Amino acid sequence: MAGKILVAEDDAATAQYVVSGLKELGHNVDHVDNGREALFLATDGSYDAIVLDRMLPGMEGMAVLQALRAAQIDVPVLILSALGSVDDRVAGLTAGSDDYLVKPFAFAELSARLDRLLMRRRTAGTEVQTRMACADLNLDMLSREVRRGNRQIDLQPREYRLLEFLLRHQGQVVTRTMLLEGVWDYHFDPMTNVIDVHISRLRRKIDGEDEQALIHTVRGAGYRLGTAG
Repeated sequence: MAGKILVAEDDAATAQYVVSGLKELGHNVDHVDNGREALFLATDGSYDAIVLDRMLPGMEGMAVLQALRAAQIDVPVLILSALGSVDDRVAGLTAGSDDYLVKPFAFAELSARLDRLLMRRRTAGTEVQTRMACADLNLDMLSREVRRGNRQIDLQPREYRLLEFLLRHQGQVVTRTMLLEGVWDYHFDPMTNVIDVHISRLRRKIDGEDEQALIHTVRGAGYRLGTAG
């Protein structure tokens, strides 16, 4: 999903790595190496996403972000920073960033996170979907009712969010990182088995003994909801 992206990064090697990779994927990329220029360019509202380093000369990234949000510029911002403590990540998200990625990082993860932000931006304001289904499994988002065939399924709030997320990505492999971000709102791995526990509980409720299995484990990758194993 190509977009116009501003990369604000003062480390030359990191900037070259990110900019080159994004251009290879078809994105239109502008690069600046200081905060004041980043803010100047970002305020024209033409960018689909911004990759923003926190420790920029001239004006630090957090100040740039706060100025953008104060000006009601809602462009998605992904903070890319070596500051990786929980407090640092929380501060970035609280200031208005849409995501936070800690250095060192894998470009594949950066690209995936940007794609998610671009998709969210482009689907904003589209017709609201109120029902989702997979085979004979149905979820009504207005009543929050879940049914498998003729039987009603009672889900706890987190189980409901998990099923809704799987339905939105049905047929696709959903990774642990995607689930942590999309269902638990975590932008880091808490190193627990919380996902496995909730998937197991949801599977017992969704996939009855005489029913076709819909929730599948993809070994080494994640989970997939669909009719194919």
